[in-house]
Amino acid sequence: MTVLILEPLEADVVQWLAEHHDARFAPELVGDTAGLRAALRGARALVAPPEVRIDGELLHGASGLRAIGRASGGAENIDLDACRKAGVEVVRSQASTASAEAEFAVGALLSLLRRVPIEGSDGLKVGRELGCSTVGLLGLTPAAEVLAQLLQAFGSRVIGYDPALHPSDATWARWGIEAVGLAELMEQSDGLVLLLPYFHRYRGLVGSRQLEVARAGQVLVNVGHSGLLDAQALAQALRTGRLRAAWLDSMEPGWLESGQPLHGLTTLQVTPRLAGTTRESRVRAAWAVARGIDALLTQAPSGNKSRAKAELGLY
Repeated sequence: MTVLILEPLEADVVQWLAEHHDARFAPELVGDTAGLRAALRGARALVAPPEVRIDGELLHGASGLRAIGRASGGAENIDLDACRKAGVEVVRSQASTASAEAEFAVGALLSLLRRVPIEGSDGLKVGRELGCSTVGLLGLTPAAEVLAQLLQAFGSRVIGYDPALHPSDATWARWGIEAVGLAELMEQSDGLVLLLPYFHRYRGLVGSRQLEVARAGQVLVNVGHSGLLDAQALAQALRTGRLRAAWLDSMEPGWLESGQPLHGLTTLQVTPRLAGTTRESRVRAAWAVARGIDALLTQAPSGNKSRAKAELGLY
């Protein structure tokens, strides 16, 4: 067997992989650690959903494995260091969900700005318009490019910050985003959208220090991992009104339980990873991962792997 598929993919994508490789679709192995390890002994590629943790222990007995594919969710359940040490490439396509995430963020911003009113100069409580707002983007991902275009069509001012990208990088200007520091991003944004991919070093990046200087009445939308936020600081900002409302498209287990800081907050909305999940994005992602695995296994010499992944829009 060449490709072991645990993650549900489009039927024609599975058929295409089966025609090009010795592929096996085995979703029953999700949760069956022993069965998965046994199946991986003869596999060169694995397509696994977010529920399957990829770590050094799992990779230890998979000496022939060369690629890990993931068509949905993020990479937070993949030990990237362990993959690098094992010589295993991680195949994902952030570009496949860019349009879906951007549309979701716009919808969330429109909803929060209009639904959670502020007091006008005449004393009436009224909503706000996206076109008259400054929107800050944290993270220069593929979704940021699409989102900036949509926001500019509304008339919004778009600013951004990415801890891994210098403000002088040409990408900012090319995408029509004004580069600022993190403090300026918090201070100037009427709406803040978190797009940054999650790594442990970014845990709690948006904490009390950042939220205390957030623009009064700011609304926050997070389409990524909730670990980017400090739960205690987020709860405090929502309770004091510094943050008018927040919409998180994922939530770590236990964060909403009784006794936890975010429990019972009516200005917090949580959805279960809806941002990047559309019919169209699933098809794009499935094909991107399938073709990326095919390129890594059969088309690209080892020295050209990075170039092949870049050409396919993979990360």
